[in-house]
Amino acid sequence: MLILGIESSCDETAASIVRDGREIISSVISTQIEEHKKYGGVVPEIASRRHCENILGVTRKALADAQLTLADVDAVAVTYAPGLIGALLVGVNFAKGLATASGKPLVPVHHIAGHIATNYLTHTELEPPYLSLVASGGHSHIIEVQSYTKFKVIGRTHDDAAGECFDKCARAMGFPYPGGVHIDNAAQSGDRTKFKLPHPTVAGSEFDFSFSGLKTSVINMLHNAEQKGVEIDRNDLSASIQSTISEILTDKTMLAAEALGYKKVALAGGVSANSGVRAALSEACQKRGFEFYMPEKKLCGDNAAMIASQGFYNFKAGITADESLNAVATLSMEDI
Repeated sequence: MLILGIESSCDETAASIVRDGREIISSVISTQIEEHKKYGGVVPEIASRRHCENILGVTRKALADAQLTLADVDAVAVTYAPGLIGALLVGVNFAKGLATASGKPLVPVHHIAGHIATNYLTHTELEPPYLSLVASGGHSHIIEVQSYTKFKVIGRTHDDAAGECFDKCARAMGFPYPGGVHIDNAAQSGDRTKFKLPHPTVAGSEFDFSFSGLKTSVINMLHNAEQKGVEIDRNDLSASIQSTISEILTDKTMLAAEALGYKKVALAGGVSANSGVRAALSEACQKRGFEFYMPEKKLCGDNAAMIASQGFYNFKAGITADESLNAVATLSMEDI
């Protein structure tokens, strides 16, 4: 079964063809990073306009690369939540138009479920149930993947997401947007023990995250050093930040896996590309004898292959939509 996936939840316009939820036939992504870099972050209005300009060309190229026409696909899957509302609306309305014009089923896909599905594209043997950590610029969740279409959130951030913490710390350190990758690169030459940073916890919520205190601690440290005329080694601070975030994510995930009896753990989301997070979680799982899965780095960021993959499983489960489908800026996995 061939699924055409459409993704436009933030600043990547993407289209992809995936066979049976596991095999990428084509994948095209138009990124806006360079344009948003001058503003230090994504500008929603600009993102929406670029999606309008790019979505038709990206979809045509995905079909052409796969040597297929719209008539050859079995369904059209699209990200409808969560994300920037204007950006989501571009993808949803375009997908509705495609589905209506071609008579193909329309399949709504939750963005976080899409990130989880990246592991099906990398590990064809992976099947639910398992525990997944999803960490990105907007999300930090520990999720029970009970089936391909049933999820239970057992841990989430109460403030900043892990990727947001990376980016805001990076901005304070003078790195360009997006900052996470620059912290990762600098950390390779730094001493992670040089700075002792806080590991914030959430009272009464043992599996939940809080990264705001860590971000504030780093920003205050930098401001104090600047006022005193003291230079802080960015490599050492980067290594300390990366190590701390990796430890927090790993410790909470392992705590949840052990408490709930999971011996199969997956990593997904944009932060899954971070070398420190990948290494820490992999090592922790290996130490405990857990099976560990993580996507190829090229699939960690937003893409449409993950939407087509999850779209396949949604379609098989009878999850479809009609022309009344609307975009939703905020939607819990459990409210799908």
